[in-house]
Amino acid sequence: MKRKVPPVEAKDGNWQDNPGSLPQGFHDLNPYAPYFSYSSVPNVPYLDLGIYRESRVKSLIKAHSKDMYRLLEKVNFDGKYYRVKCVNSGEWECCWDLAVRVQFFGKMQGVVLYPKRLVSRKEKKIVYRSVILVNPYQLWDETLVTRFWNLQERVEFLIARILFHECIHLMISLGNTLPSGFGNTDIYLEFRKMLEISSSNKLLSERHEVEFRLWSLVLFGASDSESEQTLLKRVQEIYEFLINEKYSNQKTGNIFHSPSNNEQLARRYAWIAAVKAGGNGQISKRVWQVEVRRLSIALRGLYNGIDALLLER
Repeated sequence: MKRKVPPVEAKDGNWQDNPGSLPQGFHDLNPYAPYFSYSSVPNVPYLDLGIYRESRVKSLIKAHSKDMYRLLEKVNFDGKYYRVKCVNSGEWECCWDLAVRVQFFGKMQGVVLYPKRLVSRKEKKIVYRSVILVNPYQLWDETLVTRFWNLQERVEFLIARILFHECIHLMISLGNTLPSGFGNTDIYLEFRKMLEISSSNKLLSERHEVEFRLWSLVLFGASDSESEQTLLKRVQEIYEFLINEKYSNQKTGNIFHSPSNNEQLARRYAWIAAVKAGGNGQISKRVWQVEVRRLSIALRGLYNGIDALLLER
């Protein structure tokens, strides 16, 4: 019988808490909460997510990415933190803890809660903690039901697909956060390639149009105290987020035979980008919506241009 890897427990000591971008209230999961949940679905009073097999989910992922499998190999999907990576950088050790939980929570398929950063100067250690929540609420989607009549197989496939998508985001974050060279997985390098393509001279006008629309939205949501440099940095962060989502959706769609549509992606992530830019607190909702539509059109052009250049290579 395979031994379970013990979860990582928090240590006492002089840890300095730097939450970063992790939303308040999500820093730590309740270790006593169940890793499955029940849900009311049409014609089925209760659905116990405990029917899926972690080993099968990991096997589906391993078939398409050895790097991602290594990331998840020691993680049980029970909502507890497990140490997945440690690297040395000079006198400091950088470690990454990951928790995965599968549960129903509305209509968001999955979410990565980006790392809470813990620093121990005494131990010269930095620990990043991330959480992935997987929500297989689309179990009764007609396409999935037709493809997988067996409920257990359908649950496992859907969990694997969602987890794969969210792990792409996590691996890109690892590549951006860990010391140079330590986070260079195939997925991270592929993403960087797409990011470089999006900034190529052949797509200069498409990229500038997207950035111009992002700049307008950032100005709409800016406070008086924010400098131009801060706003420009936000534009670049949101731009990279939009390429990140393009890559993640395309990679996952190709592997799990659910190809992404650039028009749908542009429409969905233009709205999310507009919210990230600061919302519509200072202008009318109508003006804000018009600018979001313009961003969606510009983003679709950029996404189409990226696909065209990828086909040339």
